Amino acid sequence: MNLQAFISRRVVTPEGIRPAAILVEGETIRAVVPAEEVPRSPEFQIHHLGDAAILPGLVDSHVHINEPGRTDWEGFFSATRAAAAGGYTLLVDMPLNCLPATTTVAALEAKREAARGKCRVDWAAWGGVVRDNQGDIEALATAGVLGFKCFLIHPGIDGFTMVTQEDLGAALPPLARTGLPLLVHAELAGPVDAATERLANADWRRYRTFLQSRPDEAELVAIRLMLSLRRQYDFRLHIVHLSTSQALPELRAAHSAGVPLSVETCPHYLHLVAEDIADGATLSKCAPPIRSRENCETLWQGLKEGVIDLVATDHSPCPPAMKQGAEGSFRTAWGGIASLSVALPVMWTEASRRGFTLVDIARWMGEGPARLAGCGERKGRIAAGSDADLVVFHPDDEFQVTPGRLYYRYPMSPYLGETLRGVVQATYLRGRPVFVAGTFPGEPSGREWRR
Repeated sequence: MNLQAFISRRVVTPEGIRPAAILVEGETIRAVVPAEEVPRSPEFQIHHLGDAAILPGLVDSHVHINEPGRTDWEGFFSATRAAAAGGYTLLVDMPLNCLPATTTVAALEAKREAARGKCRVDWAAWGGVVRDNQGDIEALATAGVLGFKCFLIHPGIDGFTMVTQEDLGAALPPLARTGLPLLVHAELAGPVDAATERLANADWRRYRTFLQSRPDEAELVAIRLMLSLRRQYDFRLHIVHLSTSQALPELRAAHSAGVPLSVETCPHYLHLVAEDIADGATLSKCAPPIRSRENCETLWQGLKEGVIDLVATDHSPCPPAMKQGAEGSFRTAWGGIASLSVALPVMWTEASRRGFTLVDIARWMGEGPARLAGCGERKGRIAAGSDADLVVFHPDDEFQVTPGRLYYRYPMSPYLGETLRGVVQATYLRGRPVFVAGTFPGEPSGREWRR
């Protein structure tokens, strides 16, 4: 049995940051003990890490891997390399950008075949809820998806239909029977369509035009609809990529009332602000949009209060031509930001200057997503019985974001050129190194996590 001890003066556990040794037996954390209690045995491989922090392997519950079918956008090989470099050890793939979309068991099996032998980190799948697959929901749950995703607005691609209130009325009873969460892209089409029509003759190279086309109201009315449906049907509700802080009072009230509800936001909503996005800078386009500086600060307050439960990347890459670099039109550019390799330092750069600690980072980017995905007993925390998924992190070091640090298929990012705080030195998956100082040792060893 492979025995290891990871020793650091800054081990990030759910109880706090402390000097400790993490004892690993095979693929599992056996114990977290004071350094002087490491067994004096030649069988133990000792890793002395000094002042480097050890975080739990991060979990990203909102990733678009796009394979099978759109491997020219991204794929399991490139996405999981980028994840390992960014400190992630489990990705949960969204069901819509692959072909076929993950709305049937056959499509799920196709995804499993596409992932075989390519993954540097572990992965899992969300199933999709679309207009006509109510009969597939329970079968997908039995086959191992961790939950379901739906859109209340056109998702930007054909082949994954948005759902109406009527569609949800048919889908929610079988979904509730599974006990799995429903992840909702909470924008309603009505306010967006009306705003877009008013802006038909506007200058779509201007970020202000795009921002006006996706008003806060679209998120607010969508969240109200879902809270109403949750009262009618007993299911677990999760709001993905919250961008408007205006929804926080109603979400806070729902939390206080004990509603089984969780909420995520993304690093780009907590770092980028509308006032700083230049006209034509379509690398910053996403939906819902990046809003004002004041809105950003209020989202941070929502995280502090626990109204927002977790942070996920919504890593959504595409070929460069789809970002309309030359044309610079926010109307036609693909809406998505790829960030797997740099999400941790983006978050730490912002969190550290607001007085948050690495315990908060581990809760938002490890424990919270793992709990949503139903794997919190094994993933997202440093504790006895958990997988030995570890990140060696230098929180005080800085680096400049360059294409060579991104690792996903197309090194495009709104963060290019920025100086960020915090450097991932190494990532371990179940005790084995999968990223070390810019290298990827060994063969891909990632597995699918099934419920």
